[in-house]
Amino acid sequence: MTEPGERLAKRVAALVPCSRREAEQYIAGGWVRVDGRVVEEPQHRVQQQVITLDREASLLGATSATLLLHKPAGHDDGRLAPDGQRPRPGDPPPARQLLTQARQMVGDEASQRLLKRHLVGLDTLVPLEPGASGLLVFSQDWRVARKLLEDAALIEHEVMVEVAGDISPEALQRLNRAPDGAAPARASVKISLNSNSEGSSRLRCAIKGGQPGLLARLCEDAGLQITGMRRMRIGRIMLGSLPVGQWRFLLPQERF
Repeated sequence: MTEPGERLAKRVAALVPCSRREAEQYIAGGWVRVDGRVVEEPQHRVQQQVITLDREASLLGATSATLLLHKPAGHDDGRLAPDGQRPRPGDPPPARQLLTQARQMVGDEASQRLLKRHLVGLDTLVPLEPGASGLLVFSQDWRVARKLLEDAALIEHEVMVEVAGDISPEALQRLNRAPDGAAPARASVKISLNSNSEGSSRLRCAIKGGQPGLLARLCEDAGLQITGMRRMRIGRIMLGSLPVGQWRFLLPQERF
């Protein structure tokens, strides 16, 4: 039985006027409202509702999106449950479930709404272990993916590591010294003391390659107990003031 009304794409094509294909592009681009609500499905059925087209509506090619998330500690970075897969029982909650309109950073300079098409084919490009918080990248853009994957050994990550107790000069030397036979990745880390407070210390770690678990192994080898870890920067992109559990769009002029 045919549903009442007509396809939204047909109504928009008559309203503009434009071709049916162009109407579908307007709708998928988030430019069409039905009774004031954005509808992104061209096949959506309408009857007497008020259909409006945004004044700034454009048919220019939609650009691929890159989303920057401040991942909370305890969330999977997306490797355990890739796009479209449900996490297994006992797995940490997937960070991609935080990519919702409600969690877009207030004041995001992109001034862009999150659309359903932005969440299709998002790849997690730079691993971050569940116990760590901080900057996480999801992208549809092949140029961003190529940069982060092909230049992974060259892009510097800045990570703040909280450890229990004070850091002795000897422990700091051990953290920065690559023993004989160490993998090249270990020599790509530079660690300095950022601050001391009662009962804890903060280390600033500059690491190239972003190997998951490397900093934890180095601290364990030095006899240090990690109490917190946060990635602050990937290349030239800073975490900045992005709140925990929220995300923003990568701006067109920003480069890793």
